Amino acid sequence: MIELYESQRAMRNMRKAAMQRGVVAILDVGSSKIACLVLRFDGSDPADDGIGSLAGQSGFRVIGAATTRSRGVKFGEISSMGETERAIRTAVQAAQKMAGIRVDHVIACFSGAGPRSYGLAGSVDVMGVTVDEQDVARVLSSCDVPDFGHGREVLHAQPVNFALDHRSGLEDPRGQIGNELACDMHMLTVDAQAIQNIAHCVKRCDLELAGLASSAYASGVAALVEDEQELGAACIDMGGGSTGVSIFMKKHMIYSDAVRMGGDHVTSDISMGLQVPTATAERIKTFYGGVVATGMDDREMIETDGETGDWEHDRRTVSRAELIGIMRPRVEEILEEVRGCLDAAGFDHLPSQQIVLTGAASQIPGLDGLASRILGHQVRLGRPLRVHGLPQAATGPGFAGAVGLSLFAAHPQDEWWDFEIPVDKYPARSFKRAVQWFRDNW
Repeated sequence: MIELYESQRAMRNMRKAAMQRGVVAILDVGSSKIACLVLRFDGSDPADDGIGSLAGQSGFRVIGAATTRSRGVKFGEISSMGETERAIRTAVQAAQKMAGIRVDHVIACFSGAGPRSYGLAGSVDVMGVTVDEQDVARVLSSCDVPDFGHGREVLHAQPVNFALDHRSGLEDPRGQIGNELACDMHMLTVDAQAIQNIAHCVKRCDLELAGLASSAYASGVAALVEDEQELGAACIDMGGGSTGVSIFMKKHMIYSDAVRMGGDHVTSDISMGLQVPTATAERIKTFYGGVVATGMDDREMIETDGETGDWEHDRRTVSRAELIGIMRPRVEEILEEVRGCLDAAGFDHLPSQQIVLTGAASQIPGLDGLASRILGHQVRLGRPLRVHGLPQAATGPGFAGAVGLSLFAAHPQDEWWDFEIPVDKYPARSFKRAVQWFRDNW
């Protein structure tokens, strides 16, 4: 298996070329839906000094959007390659038709894949001269990479803080003068097979993969307002098959995790509890669902409208209180798992503890109040930021990942592979693995 480090560098260059040509597609591979947005960039060239937070911020406009029901994806991971390929082709072709232009390059985001976060630190001497690109590369390479296990790859490796001598909290140290440069880095690793499956699936669709990102990260970028990203906030992206958790501080993601449960599990519980098909359960959840019972709910009756042919069975009615009794335990279980993730990350120690719920499953009435009680913090429902040209149908919480990935594509954050790390400074494990791969394949 080739080092993802080199693949990420190649994808970054590909994305840069696609943006210069003016069109790139965004693909959100979810468990319940696959969304595709086609972006047109205004043509302003990114800066030549590399891709980073300060590199030529291009504006964009959404010129095509499409969604299709996701098939072959479970828990945010591909379970059936052929089904997923067909769903991706359907979404991309519909978005291309709306945009009236062909797209060759896509940037994809996905949830699941067992994300794990690591905090790394490193420092180097710069001898009182101006800090340049090479010094940043050296300090990133000096970070001690942990043994994150076989069969896992680094998806994000982002410097979140620089310090020059006694001055900490620098966003970009380049061009400043000092003696010692230190760096804190957040590294996110995921299951390597999940990445390989998505890359292979995109390739089978005759598309070039120009970037990969975590769905939890993309949702946080879209749903958190600037103050929340700066002061500290958590974004809980409740999707169909998994729930992503990301924590932001000083405008950088500092922690990410995922819970392998989501809205589809609530639908499945309704389907089994009421003995109705999944499609009917989804409709009942959407129109009548909730997690907080009131005195009226015993009297509000819901028709199940089955299609089995058995008239008595198809014309049953259930009270809304029964429906809430089925939904609430599963939602509580998901939120308890999320609370475990936040406790493990030390969320209580952040100066601000705002929690933002987003994702399609966050639209269940009363969820914000229940989440506030279980998580013990202030909770609000978040919708993605408005971007130019986004159709009204794509402005809901379910599109936070796709919109966030669009913003990430236009204003990428610096990552480990954006800098020319000296060969003799590669982390020993990575270098050994690269040599081993070379031996095995040549």
